[in-house]
Amino acid sequence: VAQHFLASYHIECTDEVKQSVVNTMGTFQDIVAEKCVEYFERYRRRRFVTPKSYLSFIEGYKSIYKEKFANVGSLSERMRTGLAKLMEAEISVNQLSKELVMKEKDLAVASKKADEVLLEVTMKAQAAEKVKMQVQKVKDKAQAIVDDIAIDKAAAEEKLEAARPALEEAEAALQ
Repeated sequence: VAQHFLASYHIECTDEVKQSVVNTMGTFQDIVAEKCVEYFERYRRRRFVTPKSYLSFIEGYKSIYKEKFANVGSLSERMRTGLAKLMEAEISVNQLSKELVMKEKDLAVASKKADEVLLEVTMKAQAAEKVKMQVQKVKDKAQAIVDDIAIDKAAAEEKLEAARPALEEAEAALQ
């Protein structure tokens, strides 16, 4: 019976596996019939295995198979889509890797230029420091001279103040 109802039903498998499914369905039907007899012997209540229940079992199998096959197909499609996205990502990564190599070259050139500028600035800073030190020496010498002049001026003003009364007497004496 299962052979008749499953022969035209598409199952994604080899003919040997399909025949095994048909045989297994028959085996399950026999096991259910035996369990019905055991049930009667134990509980004294009859349960029958009918052709309708067997056909219902086959239809249930077909329904579950169809549902699971669709689910697997959906998962397969999702996996295909995921693989396509991974392929796109791989292409993008390869392209970005090439761009990164180019940027690293540009960065190396810019870094070399920055090092050259830094070296030049350092040399100029050192030269400026030398000039600053020379200017500081000149300033210190000039300050020392200004300090000496201030001391001499203070001494001269002191002497001038001491000589002022005599100067005023001499001016008063003329005239």
